[in-house]
Amino acid sequence: MAASTKSSGKAKNVVIALLALWSIISLVIIVVWATSPDLKSSAQCRAELQEATEKLEGAKVVFNKNKVALEEKVLEAREEQDRQRDQILLLLGRLNATNVTLEECRQETVVLNGNISALQEDIQQLLRREANLTAQLSLKEDHIETLQQNVTQAHHQTESCFSLKAVAENQMLAAQSQTRACTSDQQYLQRKLQKCKGAEPEAPQPTHQAASSPSSAATPLACIPVLTLLACRALHLIT
Repeated sequence: MAASTKSSGKAKNVVIALLALWSIISLVIIVVWATSPDLKSSAQCRAELQEATEKLEGAKVVFNKNKVALEEKVLEAREEQDRQRDQILLLLGRLNATNVTLEECRQETVVLNGNISALQEDIQQLLRREANLTAQLSLKEDHIETLQQNVTQAHHQTESCFSLKAVAENQMLAAQSQTRACTSDQQYLQRKLQKCKGAEPEAPQPTHQAASSPSSAATPLACIPVLTLLACRALHLIT
């Protein structure tokens, strides 16, 4: 943009210099023709001077037109230069914003890389922890299986104990029933024994000695079965 402006300015200066040089040369030629007495008459010289003047006026008009055109072009070039400068400033602003964004992205990339490294380390730690937990879980499962086996055995033993308890309770109830039966038999036998003891004769009268001797001999014989039954009940209770 600056190069085009400089070139347009140089072209303008060159054109102005050429026009000035052409004007000076024209004036010199006119003066030379006017001062040469043997070449032309005064009327011819005046005509030529008039023609040269007209040409000079025409050249001035062309020069002014060219000057105006060049000034307009210079103005347009300056406006274009200003517009391009504004665009360049805008692009520089965008470029700076892009550079800032790129720097932020680079910093974010560094942070993300650090986070990725930290996450990878966390993943490795989690994998190691998972392996440890898997091993512990396997041990726990073995321990749980052992405990289940122990619980099963304890359950079976408990059921066996309950069965034995039930059997023992039944045996105890049977023993209690037998004890009550033996107690009842014992009481019955004791009553029988008391009756037998109460039925023993006192000292016989002389007058009735012959008649009472058969009954006194029969009374001890009647108590023998009672005593035998009482002894059997006692042996049964002992066993």
